[in-house]
Formats: sequence, structure tokens, C-alpha cells
Amino acid sequence: MGIEDLAGEAQKLLGSEQVRSALKRSQAEDVSGTIRDKLEDAVDVAIGGKFDAQIKAARDAADGTVGDE
Repeated sequence: MGIEDLAGEAQKLLGSEQVRSALKRSQAEDVSGTIRDKLEDAVDVAIGGKFDAQIKAARDAADGTVGDE
């Protein structure tokens, strides 16, 4: 199986109703929120706080894609 095959299978999986439904649950919101917070902190430390507004904007954009809030 090549990378194209894997990408195609991943797209099918992510497009399935079961996966989309799971991503809209509050439990997914909690887990993804924790991941986003830790990632935001790590990026902030790694670049020395130079792009706070852009990092927050990216985090907020990601926040709207997973969970029910």
C-alpha cells in the first residue's frame, strides 16, 4: 500500500458519519482542548512569545473544528 492509498483511506475514514459524529461530542472537545492548550504553550515557549496573537488565532480556529462548543 502506497502513501496515496493511505491518504485515500484516511480521507474516507475522516469523512464517515461515525467519525464526524465522534468529533462533535463534548468528550472530544475536552481532549482536543487539552491538546490545543499544551501545543499553544509549547509553540509559545519554542518561539519566545514573538507571535502570541497569531498562535492564539490558530488555536481558536482549530477550536471550532472539534467538539460541541
